[in-house]
Amino acid sequence: QVQLVESGGGSVQAGGSLRLSCAASGSTSSVSLMAWFLQAPGKEREWVAAIRTVGGSTWYTSSVKGRFTISQDDAKNHLYLQMNSLKPEDTAMYYCAAGTTGGVVFRSVTYTYWGQGTQVTVSS
Repeated sequence: QVQLVESGGGSVQAGGSLRLSCAASGSTSSVSLMAWFLQAPGKEREWVAAIRTVGGSTWYTSSVKGRFTISQDDAKNHLYLQMNSLKPEDTAMYYCAAGTTGGVVFRSVTYTYWGQGTQVTVSS
């Protein structure tokens, strides 16, 4: 089992920055892929970015490329999402996810473990 706890959300004005964190505990050595997803009110959950825990390969959805950066600490117990140049359309609940068996990085079914989410609100 892996437990995930997000933090770092908040309210910012357009153009501002936030850094989300996700603390992982439990059987973290089994995790091979971690990701951030977002879910806006009334919409489906969407993939934002992913990172392979070994090797550090990263992937981003097109709408955040050049603005968001996903990273992990050396111990691989923390996942981060640095969000710059925030836009009102980035407003959503952001979720950290962890997968242990590989799969398509942008599909939610690839990930077994999920955090409770942290709210990001960007005002214009």
